[in-house]
Amino acid sequence: MDQSNPNRGDAAIKEFSARPAVSIGDPPSWTTRAKPKGMARVPTHAVRAPEERRGYARAKLSLPMRVKRVAGQRERSAEPLRTANISSSGVLFLCPNRIEPGTPIEIEVCLVDRPFGRGTVRMRTEAHIVRAEPSSRPGWHSLAAAFDDITFHREEPLPSRFQRH
Repeated sequence: MDQSNPNRGDAAIKEFSARPAVSIGDPPSWTTRAKPKGMARVPTHAVRAPEERRGYARAKLSLPMRVKRVAGQRERSAEPLRTANISSSGVLFLCPNRIEPGTPIEIEVCLVDRPFGRGTVRMRTEAHIVRAEPSSRPGWHSLAAAFDDITFHREEPLPSRFQRH
C-alpha cells in the first residue's frame, strides 16, 4: 500500500461503506415472490398467445373426459367427451347437455393413457360450471368449469422411491 497518501485508504473505506450490505445468506429477490399454484409443466407449444388475460395459462389439449355427476346426480350419458383446453384451474369442453352456470359437477379427465392401464393417470375433480354457450357443433354446448378439488389416480402403484415413507 502506498504510504505517501494517508487519505487514500480513508476514501476506499468510505466507498465500500456507501454500498448496501448484502448478506450471502439472503435469498435472491426472485425467490421471495409469490409463486402461482398450478401445473408445473404446461407444454409451451400448446399454450395460447401471451396477451391472454387469464390467471393460468391454458393448454389447448384434446383429452378424453367424462362428466360423472351433475348436481350430485349420476350422469348417464355415454357420449364420449374431449377437452378443448385445460389449465390448473379449469377446463373448457363440448357437451350435448347444457349445464347451467353455478351447477356443481364431477368430472374425470384422462391425462396419460397407456396400454393395459399400466401408467394411466386420471384426474378426478369436483368443479362448477362458470360459463355455458352454444357451440359451433349443432346441438352441443361449450361449457367452462372451474376446479374446486382435484385428485389424481394412477392405475399402477408408484415406485417406492417416489412414495413418502
